[in-house]
Amino acid sequence: MLWTLVVPLKPLARAKSRLSDTAADEVRPALALAFAQDTVAAALTAAAVRDVLVVTDDPLAARELASLGARTLPEDPETAAEDGLNAALRHGTAVVRAVRPQSPVAALNADLPALRPAELTRVLNAAAEFPRAFLADATGIGTTLLAAAPGRALSPAFGPDSRLRHRRSGAVELALGAVDSVRQDVDTGDDLRAALALGVGPRTAAAAARLLIPGQ
Repeated sequence: MLWTLVVPLKPLARAKSRLSDTAADEVRPALALAFAQDTVAAALTAAAVRDVLVVTDDPLAARELASLGARTLPEDPETAAEDGLNAALRHGTAVVRAVRPQSPVAALNADLPALRPAELTRVLNAAAEFPRAFLADATGIGTTLLAAAPGRALSPAFGPDSRLRHRRSGAVELALGAVDSVRQDVDTGDDLRAALALGVGPRTAAAAARLLIPGQ
């Protein structure tokens, strides 16, 4: 089964505010872009991925991610303010399904700079066994991937405590080991250090090299 991944990305100027203890305001947009670039580049080479659709209103991010081979789509202005991330995912999924109604679709976070294509393929292959499935993040509180089988609604419930929210929505939680790179999203300085320890992509490595990160 080949998947279309929908990757939501907020405008870079507003991204990664929780990294303020590690990266200055003028640095965070470039860091957020680097995370997204390494995430998308890795995802596009995964054996289980057909294509990647990035939903973003940021023109720089759209241009840079398109140059890697992703398709890009602006947010729906009528729903973006209503439910941010989830609205972007519903919009992206609707566009995918309008062209390929039976396409399996998975939402993937844009901040997985250590992503390994083989680990992503393992997660997607496991998700294919269920109508809807999700993978919890490294903290065990959030979600980094939510998958919907052909013909099934994605029904995203990202936000605070999304692991619990997705479980309550009926999605199956994937219990997989050795997929740390798919779980390790980056919201805080500690998250970034953990991703660096796993081994990040080249763009994040270059951006992080300009930071003074204890323990790097």
